[in-house]
Amino acid sequence: MLRVMDGFYRGRKVLVTGHTGFKGAWMCLLLARAGATVLGYSLAPPSRPSLFGLTRLDADPPAGLTSLHADILDLPRLSRAVAEFEPEVVIHMAAQSLVRPSYEDPAGTFAVNALGTVNLLEACRQAPLKPGQRRAIVIVTSDKCYENREWVHGYRETDRLGGHDPYSASKGCAEIAAASFARSFFSPETLSAHGTLVATGRAGNVIGGGDFATDRLVPDMARAFAKGEAVQIRRPDAVRPWQHALEPVSAYLLLARRMLEDGPRFAGPWNFGPSSRDVRTVGEVAARFAQLWGPGARLELNPEPGPHEAGLLTLDCAKAHALLGWRPRLDLDAALVWTCGWFRAWAEAKTDLRALCDTRIQEFFDE
Repeated sequence: MLRVMDGFYRGRKVLVTGHTGFKGAWMCLLLARAGATVLGYSLAPPSRPSLFGLTRLDADPPAGLTSLHADILDLPRLSRAVAEFEPEVVIHMAAQSLVRPSYEDPAGTFAVNALGTVNLLEACRQAPLKPGQRRAIVIVTSDKCYENREWVHGYRETDRLGGHDPYSASKGCAEIAAASFARSFFSPETLSAHGTLVATGRAGNVIGGGDFATDRLVPDMARAFAKGEAVQIRRPDAVRPWQHALEPVSAYLLLARRMLEDGPRFAGPWNFGPSSRDVRTVGEVAARFAQLWGPGARLELNPEPGPHEAGLLTLDCAKAHALLGWRPRLDLDAALVWTCGWFRAWAEAKTDLRALCDTRIQEFFDE
């Protein structure tokens, strides 16, 4: 994992789509510390406030970061951006990233998550590399891309794709599109001709400072507790693989590096999730976050079932452990301590949040 920050990315061109989102902003902050030259391609931040705004990534960008506010569905604009920037690494994170909003706008969810992925891959296909150059593309999808049968064991990369809700199904579509482009245009067998390798990253539930999405457990708690209000907890018995956002973000960069350095055996799908002891229920995570917040934190059970969501979902990450040498650096309690501390700092408005994120990144790699 330390290989992400040992100078490999210094000066290297990295295109990040969806860079104004929660994980995208953490990616930009991490790449800034790594010294990369970054082009961010995204719409405006998806929430107010946002991690992107609170860390001044637009108003006061770190050296090497350029933001292009554009739509992933605008293929001509995206193609021009890829051709002009000539990235060595592409991290595709632009997405509609939530289950419940996908029920309200299924067509939009499929458009962004499936067609947006196709557009990104097509833009890269239309920007051929010079002889001898290499490009690594990491398509970020989700652990929810699997056909979830509520198994007690974790899903492996070879398990069947699917998805009950529009969000999950759209991520399955993105996986299929990535595999199709890899076979049709970026085959590892003909790498010397095209120079491009494609991988997908399937991460579990992420938490961390700066997530202000609606209908997500930690942001809902932070907003409510900051106002002295109780928060409604849905599905307290649902089981999820929880991890800090820096875990998958750094894993995507490690994966891209291994593709550039070591070639085709690092292309294809990869799971990134926590250890089995950090696969916990919603109720357990909510109770611990409330305990860390302290006085004024109140939880209430929401009896409404709402639209369908998975009850049990875990990942088998043996492939990443064995081949990438990747393992989580934070356990769940440490991730919750960091996350709660960040949101308390935000609520009290006494801390430079960009500096706090930089400190967390440094601590993460010092672990």
